[in-house]
Amino acid sequence: MTQKVYRDLLEVMKIRGGPYAGLDIPEFFTLVEEIFDPEEAEINNALPRKPASIDEIAAKTGRSPEEVSGILERMAGRGLCGVSKTSGGVLYRGLPFMPGIFEFIFIGGGETERETIAARLIHTYKKAYSEAKGVEKISYPLTRVIPVDRTIKAGNTIHTYDQVMTYIDKYDSIGVGACYCRQAAKLRGEELHGMPVGVCMWFGEIAENISERLGGRRVTREEAREIVDRSEEAGLIHMSRNTTDEIDFMCNCDRWHCEVVGQVLKQPRPGLIFNSGFEPAFDAERCVACETCIERCPPEALTMGEANVPVVNTDRCFGCGVCARGCSEGAIALEKKPGFPAPPKTVTELVTALKSSAQGQNG
Repeated sequence: MTQKVYRDLLEVMKIRGGPYAGLDIPEFFTLVEEIFDPEEAEINNALPRKPASIDEIAAKTGRSPEEVSGILERMAGRGLCGVSKTSGGVLYRGLPFMPGIFEFIFIGGGETERETIAARLIHTYKKAYSEAKGVEKISYPLTRVIPVDRTIKAGNTIHTYDQVMTYIDKYDSIGVGACYCRQAAKLRGEELHGMPVGVCMWFGEIAENISERLGGRRVTREEAREIVDRSEEAGLIHMSRNTTDEIDFMCNCDRWHCEVVGQVLKQPRPGLIFNSGFEPAFDAERCVACETCIERCPPEALTMGEANVPVVNTDRCFGCGVCARGCSEGAIALEKKPGFPAPPKTVTELVTALKSSAQGQNG
């Protein structure tokens, strides 16, 4: 019989929400009993979403602050809770599965038995979850594409939030870790299609946390730029939260394993809810019909037209610039999509937009 602490954990993970939130199926309990020991599950259930002190958390559990501190530090090193440093001490917070625990477990790129088992059990849980819940409609974009800015056609307005280097130049602390999706796939023995793994970036306080506790590594701005270039050359998509002013991570995603891209491609018109606000334009005189862009296109939005020049399905196109980055003839450039709205500035504005969109659907 499942211990009560794990039944309680189910309710906690339901409330925390996010993709693959708690669901009362056998695969959930198999997973959480593997990644949380009973002590960790108990502390997890007491953690609020907003950062709290050890004394506050201890008061909710009836354990001593010293005992709770030891458990929390163990959890922090295993990717099971969030950590914030303040002048008053270290604060801890509860995490959803995504974005959160699932990513944090694999940031260090380790291949231990724990990580290998977790990769398999997470995959099994996600599959069972999807079968039980069906394809969930995305009503408003939680994430957005950041274009390969060097491929944007001269004369277009390029906002700072459209430029990867904006974020690299903004933060003093930059951390790099393994892509959860590809690292977990690697541990399951799946083909990675030559895509690099250790290229996901974190900025600011969270960059310090992943390097100090989770096996990520701090990098210089020059190293970060090199990682961006390597990711673009491989054909990865730059992706982050759908805000302009509050960015603390940037993933470099592929079409085969990325959780976000996979969910987006299940939508009727993927390009409407995962986009950079740009679209490719083709120079017929330069194009040699080599079809490299068609092969590279992550959402498979390109086909060869009758005039031997590719045509784009804007319902599928992400505006990522992967096609243009791979064109040796310089025949593709990104142009601004007319009427495309600017992303919300802050997380608060994003949450408001998400709630408004959900209410509109329900209404």
